[in-house]
Amino acid sequence: MRYPQGGGLTAERRAFRERLRLEAAGLFAAGQDNAVVAKQLRVSVRSVQRWHRAWQEGGDMALTSKGSAARPKLSEKLFAVLEEELAKGPVAHGWEDQKWTLERIRTLIGRRFHKSITLSTIAQMLRRHGWSHQVPAKRALERDEEKVTGWVKDTWPQVEASRRRSGRSSSSKTRPGSR
Repeated sequence: MRYPQGGGLTAERRAFRERLRLEAAGLFAAGQDNAVVAKQLRVSVRSVQRWHRAWQEGGDMALTSKGSAARPKLSEKLFAVLEEELAKGPVAHGWEDQKWTLERIRTLIGRRFHKSITLSTIAQMLRRHGWSHQVPAKRALERDEEKVTGWVKDTWPQVEASRRRSGRSSSSKTRPGSR
């Protein structure tokens, strides 16, 4: 199940759902039918069936909360070490320029911590800890605003191709000849 703003359940909601599952375990032990349990707890029958199967295989412990689904890939202690490494700069780690990219950070994490993390996870982790994309604080001194404006007005429209095709088209992607 997906939740708004890309988050998971809060600790309170996890605890509430765990209480529901444990209450269901008591009803299972009393011999209640899945449909009756679902109606009494106001949850779906499919959820109760899944809980019942888990309860039969592992008892009450199988229904306890496993914690947040979005556990951090690096602990706070390891992230502090990563920040120290990032502060040293890319050149200290063998790259030729002073630009951190997600790919380079992933390589650094792999070398330093022996963990494989996706680029999107690294971006989320960095954002969560207050890091942001590098953006220059000011414009280059060499920038000529008149040339930039002229390029945007004159050259860019010629470079950017029209996305609409001229002429008749078909709404059928499988039979373009049926117009």
